[in-house]
Amino acid sequence: MMALPRGVTRILTQLTARGHQAYVVGGCVRDCLLGRTPKDWDVCTSATPEDMLRAFAGWHVAETGLKHGTLTVLAEGESYEVTTFRVDGAYTDHRHPDGVTFVTDVREDLARRDFTVNAMAYHPDTGLVDAFGGREDLARGLIRCVGDAATRFREDALRILRALRFAAVYGFAIEEQTARAAHSLKGTLHDVAAERIRVELAKLLCGECAADILRAYADVVFEVLPWLKPMAGLDQRNPHHCWDVWEHTLHAVMEVPPTEVLRLTMLLHDCGKPDCMTVDDRGVGHFYGHQTHSEERAQAVLAYLRVDNATARRVLTLVRRHDVPLSAEPKLLKRRLNELGEEALRQLIEVRRADALGQGTNDRAQVETWAEAMREALDALLAQTPCVTLKQLAVNGGDLLAMGVPGGKLIGGCLNCLLEEVLDERLPNRREALLARAEAWLRDQR
Repeated sequence: MMALPRGVTRILTQLTARGHQAYVVGGCVRDCLLGRTPKDWDVCTSATPEDMLRAFAGWHVAETGLKHGTLTVLAEGESYEVTTFRVDGAYTDHRHPDGVTFVTDVREDLARRDFTVNAMAYHPDTGLVDAFGGREDLARGLIRCVGDAATRFREDALRILRALRFAAVYGFAIEEQTARAAHSLKGTLHDVAAERIRVELAKLLCGECAADILRAYADVVFEVLPWLKPMAGLDQRNPHHCWDVWEHTLHAVMEVPPTEVLRLTMLLHDCGKPDCMTVDDRGVGHFYGHQTHSEERAQAVLAYLRVDNATARRVLTLVRRHDVPLSAEPKLLKRRLNELGEEALRQLIEVRRADALGQGTNDRAQVETWAEAMREALDALLAQTPCVTLKQLAVNGGDLLAMGVPGGKLIGGCLNCLLEEVLDERLPNRREALLARAEAWLRDQR
């Protein structure tokens, strides 16, 4: 017995009371069987779109995809998609069906779905409908296409990345024929919009087994992100690294918290190393300036994926600064706060920790001790409310105008000078001291 939200129960009751079949279907069933809380609840029904409109007359509904049999119904304050049983026509664009045909058998509807674990339906009165062994595959920890894998992937190429994503998130293996089809049909991913690839890639990266999947399906990843391919097999020839650049990257990815910003940062932080590798006369590899090269490649990747500006800016900042010196010394921490802000600095600590652990040559206990000391030092510094930005200075532009500093660039120059003095701890952030220093600065400009 699955515990359904009240809104879903109302929708199922409304449809069955009018003689229609109705089930929750897909990911919500999968997650319930795994003991997870579903993020979304979808309903499928034998009711045609016209039947649904009649059944939900007086309800708040939106005809979001009525042509394809989908209605969005508001129940108990939540929105739910309700879709007529259907089979899909041909997929000439490798992404969307050219048309759909409504059917009355839920098993026909389940047969068009991507993976067996997503091809199950449930109603509290009639139980589970599992025509393709989805429950058994869940128990085995297996991602397997419904029917012929190559056919499923040719219909919708995004399913290739979805297979990888589900495997990474749930820690599942990909069934042999499904895996073989994913490798052989990876080129069809070029027919998929970059925005959709970004969504699947972000979820994959945040999976608990992301590195295992990125390693096993590197050819698929490189098909959509060719900027990363040169990292694979590149021996760093450096005593600080025991793995090639790609393997180091995979280890580093798994050492940061599972957020899109941090996982993308670690995926991209060393992607510029192949552009700048040199080997000295002792045979030791060096990567001078790789931060800049990595930022350039990362910018191309993020632009291709159409990552939003805020996320892209943060990832690029962290990639560019990923090995900038960091210590618990308050003066340096204030500098980094000024340059990055609190959130980015906390993220940078995690990036530096992951980079060190990803090298495979550092003692984990020592790295963890360093990272914890950094977090504690930052917390202690912030508790003192230090002045690290112009807004926190005890004087402002109006104060300088009042004492005779001309407007324009001189105001900005003077404020920046005062902030530098405070950051370097040569001057306290007190009004009297700052105004006195401003007077001296103004005399020097005349």
